[in-house]
Amino acid sequence: MIYLDYNATTPIDPRVVDAMIPYLREIHGNPYSPHAAGREVRAAVVRARSQVAAMLNAAPDEIVFTSGGSEANNHAFKGVAHAYRNRPSRTIVTSVVEHPAIHEPCRYLAEIGVNIVKVPVDGQGMVNPEDVHKALTPDTILISIMHANNEVGTIQPIPEIAAIAREAGVLMHTDAAQSIGKIPVNVEELGVDLLSAAGHKFYAPQGVGALYIREGLEIEPLIHGAGHERGRRAGTEAVPNLVGLGAAAEIVSQQILTHANESIRVLRDQFHQYLSDALGDSVVLHGHPTERLPNTLNVSIRGQIGLFLLESVEGLCFSVGAACHSDADEPSAVLSAMGVPREEALGAVRFSLGRPTTDEEINEATSRFLKAVGASH
Repeated sequence: MIYLDYNATTPIDPRVVDAMIPYLREIHGNPYSPHAAGREVRAAVVRARSQVAAMLNAAPDEIVFTSGGSEANNHAFKGVAHAYRNRPSRTIVTSVVEHPAIHEPCRYLAEIGVNIVKVPVDGQGMVNPEDVHKALTPDTILISIMHANNEVGTIQPIPEIAAIAREAGVLMHTDAAQSIGKIPVNVEELGVDLLSAAGHKFYAPQGVGALYIREGLEIEPLIHGAGHERGRRAGTEAVPNLVGLGAAAEIVSQQILTHANESIRVLRDQFHQYLSDALGDSVVLHGHPTERLPNTLNVSIRGQIGLFLLESVEGLCFSVGAACHSDADEPSAVLSAMGVPREEALGAVRFSLGRPTTDEEINEATSRFLKAVGASH
């Protein structure tokens, strides 16, 4: 099996597993217990928080651990909406190409009276900051634009949009689930007030993530209970998962500094070239040609149906959109928002590479894929 669906989820890095094992087998205790066992696991939680904070260039106290990216997004949206509950009107500005973990909280908030404005994207999936600026009203309480799109990989101009938010006195959030581990993610450079992270997108376990909340910003907790996470998220921490998240974050910090993802970009472009050499103009690239995640290749094969290709290519794991979308027999909502014609969008497939991807795997994946479309490598 060749796995080229790393945007859906990543395997746990072996170094992350090694860090977690002692907390699964031997070291246990409640981080809030005052005895020796509690102090030992509390130190592990503190270390993990510092590792995640360092990855984002944040302060440890600005990191709230969550069960993943969806919870982080829900906390950001609902927490901000509740913080401004006394306003007669509240508006949130987001985009048409966000993940369901953004669209669904928006749908919920719309049902309780929050106005939701979704700005468009261009044909490459890029948000125009000027469209965000035009969408602002005196009632706007939050702008949320994803850092990088999970389907086509387009990287959004978050610093420019965050500057607009600051000038207007509006909070700025970004969903960085897909960008962390692939490109630098620095909360100071981005200029955001809130940022969501999902561990299983950067080789940590599934079921763990984080929400960055800028120092001094107070929003309502999503989960109420005892005073865990400095009162911002109730529930005893899942210490092994947090240890794994911290270890994964430290690896990301090291790899970003050494530009390790450049080799993934080379393999991605090589794969694209192989397909183009064999299929010519039948291959249509989706997403921005340069401002795109280094691991992501979303293409349509003219005359083909992506879902049929997914089912017919043996031993190759890829996607026809996002793993979190259920209507695989319908065109991707992201591609539709980009203005991609229906027939072309139905022929789209997404390949996303990861750290373990090799040149040999790309060669074999090319052969298997081209065989399914009736061509040769």
